[in-house]
Amino acid sequence: MSDQESLLEWVERVAMYLARDGVPPIAGRVLGWLMVCDPPEQSAGQISEAIGASRASLTSNLRLLSGMGFLTWRTRPGERTVYYRMATDAWQVVVRKQIAGISSFLDITREGLDLVGPGEERGARILQAHAAFAWMAEVFDNAPPLHTGIEEEIP
Repeated sequence: MSDQESLLEWVERVAMYLARDGVPPIAGRVLGWLMVCDPPEQSAGQISEAIGASRASLTSNLRLLSGMGFLTWRTRPGERTVYYRMATDAWQVVVRKQIAGISSFLDITREGLDLVGPGEERGARILQAHAAFAWMAEVFDNAPPLHTGIEEEIP
């Protein structure tokens, strides 16, 4: 297997992993590709060619990933081509957004409990969600700060 084939196999594994959480396969492939490509900035045409995606599906998935905080883009002086790359600290940014969403959902479950009361069966269902999200919020609140390990060797 060539180096390129090995990279694309890994890119596909990234895509299939992210698909479990509802990320479209093309978006997962784009993300995987931008994690390993050289140079790190790629045009839509380069990405399309590398992962075998149509330009139409690629455009919407690039927008999705940019909106999620995974990608940044820029143009170069004198060119109309847009180049995409992984955002600095992309994973931290995305995870922080998800953690912030936990607090938002806790507010929603509190409102739901106020509406129906915790004593009824429907209140119990809301309470289950509230307890799970409260637990996650506590875990993240007490988590040590993230060290990227970029300066360290990966085991």
